[in-house]
Amino acid sequence: MTLSRKQVRPRLLLMTSGLVLAGAVAVVGARQQANAAAVQAAAGRVAIDADDIGGVVTGATGPEAGVWVIAETSDLGTKYRKIVVTDDQGRYVLPDLPKANYKVWVRGYGLVDSPAVQSAPGKALALTAVKAPDAKAAAHYYPGNYWLSLIQLPGKNEFPMKMPAPTAGGGRGPAVGGAG
Repeated sequence: MTLSRKQVRPRLLLMTSGLVLAGAVAVVGARQQANAAAVQAAAGRVAIDADDIGGVVTGATGPEAGVWVIAETSDLGTKYRKIVVTDDQGRYVLPDLPKANYKVWVRGYGLVDSPAVQSAPGKALALTAVKAPDAKAAAHYYPGNYWLSLIQLPGKNEFPMKMPAPTAGGGRGPAVGGAG
């Protein structure tokens, strides 16, 4: 069967496009594998002691700065929890942990809690932040009453507030307002 030029050109274009797409997919896949290996290697480079858990938190776009890493255990007779915040390169160290098995996860603004990972002191751990699918899901982790609970209102005995009487000139020195 012989094909005319009009028939060959679209087929050639389709084959070329398919090859380009396959190449792009292969490059992206290789890059993701390289990134995963780099993150795991970076987690291993965070300096930790025998009583620390440390590593790196990454998200879809790379290291996650300013997210909370939470370690929790019930192995100590009471619930024990330690929380730290990642640095600008996504690194964290949960220092001076009592010997126990811990569930470790990531929490942060615009995120949902990541799946808990089992770990123990002395381990390097690469964690993955999970972006919230929408604002409602993100708000579930930080509802308004959470923020309200952080406010420390003045005591009843502190009302009405006693303010010092204003001084002459309203507290301004002679150089203010052109006087003096």
